[in-house]
Amino acid sequence: MPSDLDMVIGAEETRRDVEAARTHLAAAAKAKEAGDRVAAVAELRRAVSADPSNNDAMFSLAYLLDLAGQDEEAAALYERVCENPPAPVNALLNLAVLAEDHGDYARAERCLRQILETNPNHERARLFMKDVQASREMVVEEDPDKDLLKRRAMMDTPVTDFELSVRARTCLKRMNIRTLGDLLRITEAELLSSRNFGESSLTEVKKMLASKGLRLGQGLEDAHRQARRQIMESLKGSGKEAALNKPVSDLQLSVRARKALQLLNIHTLGDLCSHTEAELMGVKNFGATSLTEVKERLHEFGLALRSLDAE
Repeated sequence: MPSDLDMVIGAEETRRDVEAARTHLAAAAKAKEAGDRVAAVAELRRAVSADPSNNDAMFSLAYLLDLAGQDEEAAALYERVCENPPAPVNALLNLAVLAEDHGDYARAERCLRQILETNPNHERARLFMKDVQASREMVVEEDPDKDLLKRRAMMDTPVTDFELSVRARTCLKRMNIRTLGDLLRITEAELLSSRNFGESSLTEVKKMLASKGLRLGQGLEDAHRQARRQIMESLKGSGKEAALNKPVSDLQLSVRARKALQLLNIHTLGDLCSHTEAELMGVKNFGATSLTEVKERLHEFGLALRSLDAE
């Protein structure tokens, strides 16, 4: 049996590791605040190395790697975070998104079911589950690799290949919607917000998608994730990058505006910037006044909502 002295020394070493992790976490927070993502990642790696059981450090590192497109390492870290029950909902959701991106629908479903088993009314998980199941149905089980390639090829099909009116095609082009995959990442409200895009064009697009077993908004999670990455890259080195990780509470919005953002599961300024005006306006009781308020607050941080127009 270990002596009392050994136990004291072991406890001191554990505390020292924990303290080291906290120090590196604090340094990572300062680096993110300064917009230095590379330094933040380095500090988070040191924090995880010092205390491999620190879920905050692992999740933060996974999130930054996720934004940087280092999916494999991010997924491995999210899995480690989820090993200790109860698994954090955000880690499960992000892991599900990564799995869906790589065509691993079974894995994505497992993550989402884990959320819904404890919280059956989790709106984001329920909506994402529908998207994953719809995507999974498109893959033929006999030859998954071959059919995954087919699906990706179909998503890359130009919208000009489909029988759409000139008005519809022109509007889609102006919104920078070039492929079928782009179209699945758009909502009805966003299409209708585009100039000259009316109900007849919307019906036309929906019928075309329905004939292929698809629907508008099916890839919204992917759209927001890609948008966050693009925003992060566009702000790199500008000093504004750190603002993306700030909580939306820092905007000090009105109660009405805050409730709308909660319904859209928007937690950070980066999440907010990945949404469009039309998405916000599609929330009940969110009007022009709330939109102006959000845009003005974002402007104070040098940020803006996502725009669909290519012009």
